[in-house]
Amino acid sequence: MAERSRSRRRRPVRLLLSWRVSLTARILAVNFIALALMAGSLFYIDSYRNELLAERYRLAKSEAEITADALADESSAGRLALITRIGTEQDLRLRLFDSRGELVGDSFTLAPPSYRLIDPASEPWLQDAARMLDRGMDFILGAPEIADYRDPSDTSARGWPEVRAALVGRETWINHKAAPDRTPVIIAATPVGTDGSALLVTRNARDITENVRMARQTLAIIVGGALGVSILLSLFLARTIVEPLRKLVRAAVRVRLGRDRSVIVPRLPDRRDEIGLLARAISDMSGALRQRIDAVESFAADVAHELKNPLTSLRSALETLDRVDQPDLRRQLLGIAEDDVRRIDFLVTEIADASRIDAQLSRTTFEPLDMGRLVQNLVAERDQRGVNGSSPVTVTIEDAELTVPGDPPRLERVLQNLIDNAVSFSPPDGPIEITLSHIDNRVKIAVADHGPGIPEASRERVFERFHSLRPSREEFGTHSGLGLAIARTIVEAHFGRLIATDRTDGQPGARLVISLPRWENEA
Repeated sequence: MAERSRSRRRRPVRLLLSWRVSLTARILAVNFIALALMAGSLFYIDSYRNELLAERYRLAKSEAEITADALADESSAGRLALITRIGTEQDLRLRLFDSRGELVGDSFTLAPPSYRLIDPASEPWLQDAARMLDRGMDFILGAPEIADYRDPSDTSARGWPEVRAALVGRETWINHKAAPDRTPVIIAATPVGTDGSALLVTRNARDITENVRMARQTLAIIVGGALGVSILLSLFLARTIVEPLRKLVRAAVRVRLGRDRSVIVPRLPDRRDEIGLLARAISDMSGALRQRIDAVESFAADVAHELKNPLTSLRSALETLDRVDQPDLRRQLLGIAEDDVRRIDFLVTEIADASRIDAQLSRTTFEPLDMGRLVQNLVAERDQRGVNGSSPVTVTIEDAELTVPGDPPRLERVLQNLIDNAVSFSPPDGPIEITLSHIDNRVKIAVADHGPGIPEASRERVFERFHSLRPSREEFGTHSGLGLAIARTIVEAHFGRLIATDRTDGQPGARLVISLPRWENEA
């Protein structure tokens, strides 16, 4: 049971941490929190009111004691005249009690009242609202209840506990109560001289309430204005952030569903912030994804087409084999079938390798690789195996710094494919030149032959998968048409380029150039 209770207490925390609230709501909430902290300063105005009351307490004590000292030296008639004059000039009500506690004089009866307590029923409704706000703030702050001020029916000192306390303790007593309109009435009682008489001073400090209300009103206006501005700015900020994100979400959903191949992800070219960068990144990503899907579909179609030809030939040879009795013709058909099987096996191997290259290279960690040494070792190994036929391969290293970041087996595969391609197109005894150099922090490897060359219009097509431009003398099924396509894929995965050009010496032949970034030593 206790575990279930703790789980319920943690649920709001998990909900807050799960960020299930919309971005617009979060922006508004963050601004509201700041404004709520600012609005909390309304409650600290209560301390401002207490400071005003404390100051009035000190003023009331001084006024009462100074007046009592002045009364002590006066006669009875002089005392009445003095409290009348002071009460009129200082907006006070002064009551003088004799040693028996009986009321001797009241400035409000000796002269017109210097102030009047306001009846709330005579005030407009705005003052009622202000009083309700005062009560609400006092309730929230837990302020003690203030007793109501009423003139007692007993006019003697018995109706004023402050006067009795002053006579007993022979010191000044200060208190305050709430007038009918909730303004403070400050009461001060002090003994007069040594004859046992006492003075009671009351003041309606209406200005304290007015000052506090004015401060609250000013702060409330500031908070309200800041709240309005904050809401407008929050909505503007949410619109500039949320609306573009929603557009990107809708476009991404359409791309995911794949129902409309012409979906255009908004690039937001006018935005130079993170939202614009995100939009352009998603647009580029969706474009690359669409190209990858198209390439996969095209590759699948090409694979089906390339496999269909040898399979058709193989089926025709096998179907004809049962109806042929001549030994020479049967051997010829079996040879065709063997060639078709060998070509299918070669195609399947090349296709599987081509389909794995991207995934394998994405997980490969490149290491510094000396291309000069790699090329020399490869050419020596090919010479030993005799795979170059009658074409001699020469290597020329023009520069010493030929280190690149790469995967050795994959770059060796590229060079194998380029040399195989040059051998297949070279005439008998035609030399093949490999030249290595570096220009502008790029290492270049050029493989040139003396064959017929590549027409300018076909120099990009030779890198397409299953390109069928092959020498007429080449044995059927020897090449898959994927060699140069695989080579370019590997080179581009190494952040390089592979292009076809003419020979630089003007002689006939093709020249395939690899450009790779040089290895930069970390300081």
